[in-house]
Amino acid sequence: MGDSSRNAPTSSSTSSRPRATALLERLPSAPGFWRSPVRGVPFTAVLGLVLLAGITLLFVTGLLSYAAYNPDLNPVNDKTPDKGLLGFYLFPWPTSPHWLYRLTQGLHVTVGIVLVPVLLAKLWSVVPRLFTLPPARSPAHALERISLLLLVGGALFEFVTGLLNIQLEYLFPGSFYPLHFYGAWVFFAAFLAHAGLRAPQAVRVLRTGGLDGPVPDDALESPAPSRPTVSRRGALAVVGAGSLVLLVTSAGRSFDGPLRRLAALTPHGAAEPGSGPNGFQINKTAAAVGITTAETGEGWWLTVSGPAGDLRFSRAQLLDMEQHSAALPIACVEGWSTSDQWWRGVRLSDLAALAGYPDRPPGVLVESLQRSGAFRRAALRDNQVRDPRSLLALRVNGEDLSPDHGYPARVIVPAAPGVLNTKWVARLTFGDL
Repeated sequence: MGDSSRNAPTSSSTSSRPRATALLERLPSAPGFWRSPVRGVPFTAVLGLVLLAGITLLFVTGLLSYAAYNPDLNPVNDKTPDKGLLGFYLFPWPTSPHWLYRLTQGLHVTVGIVLVPVLLAKLWSVVPRLFTLPPARSPAHALERISLLLLVGGALFEFVTGLLNIQLEYLFPGSFYPLHFYGAWVFFAAFLAHAGLRAPQAVRVLRTGGLDGPVPDDALESPAPSRPTVSRRGALAVVGAGSLVLLVTSAGRSFDGPLRRLAALTPHGAAEPGSGPNGFQINKTAAAVGITTAETGEGWWLTVSGPAGDLRFSRAQLLDMEQHSAALPIACVEGWSTSDQWWRGVRLSDLAALAGYPDRPPGVLVESLQRSGAFRRAALRDNQVRDPRSLLALRVNGEDLSPDHGYPARVIVPAAPGVLNTKWVARLTFGDL
């Protein structure tokens, strides 16, 4: 009797076990916690293949954008110090075709926005794996989990900082350029490793079983799925519809007319500074950066520096020089662009000749009246100065520049990012940069 009573479990220990089991089943690490019937390798495979193509395009166009920003023109344009081996691909950005940056950066930003629903759906589809226990079953499994951490964290970081940059919201510490540049390399390295491991399986699954076909030992499929409310095809249709809505409400930033008015999610792409010849997109007004009429009025002078010394020109003197025209767009790193505008002014190469470089103009450092911010100074390469379409523009579309478009003079260069088309120019210094 005494032995029996000593060995029998107490009522409290008996009741605590079901409670502990019930608690464990409510944790995200429990197999039955995630019950959506949509999850599974086929669903994730489709999203993964879309991201494989889309993110590869984002990476390539992002690196091209960085090259277009002339990062080797240090320290004026270079926002990424000590890039070392990561800058192996950099090359002098061409000036032809004149719409090149408009195309590459428009693709970069638009595709990035359109991929947001796909990325979120992909993360949702694999979230059970993030809670799998034990965290590491072997050194190889531990490395795979670390790569997934870099992949997920890198994806969220790159997309969030990119979307904030589009809206000119810099809530993150430090400069956008080095953060986005280094983050892209870390993310893409993890992405390539993950794609190399998973892409063959994804292709094989879709070829053999299709979206609704069975997959042996499907690690993503719930062991006890809930009653389906939508099929996998329906879920993919929802994701696709979300991407389509984002495309319609953002792609118009790169076009004029009705499409531009549809760009409701991109206020910087929709806002236009009035109408008329100067009625096309800007990022910042003269008032926003503190440019006053006292600085841009009759007392304004342009200083041109080089071997010939410091030369000063009034706007009237610049207008008396030989004038040239060029039809060029403005395309900004935020992804918006304008159609070709007709600019008229003095060629940069002609000003370089006056500065003492009559034969082969070098690069130029452009300084603005703007006293702070990324737009106050910019450096242009020699090939950009030599292009006959590169102007110190005084007029646009047959009218004097407006204050918001850089009156009394601004730089306009074919295929260059908008940040290099400096407004309110006060000084041009020609020389090796």
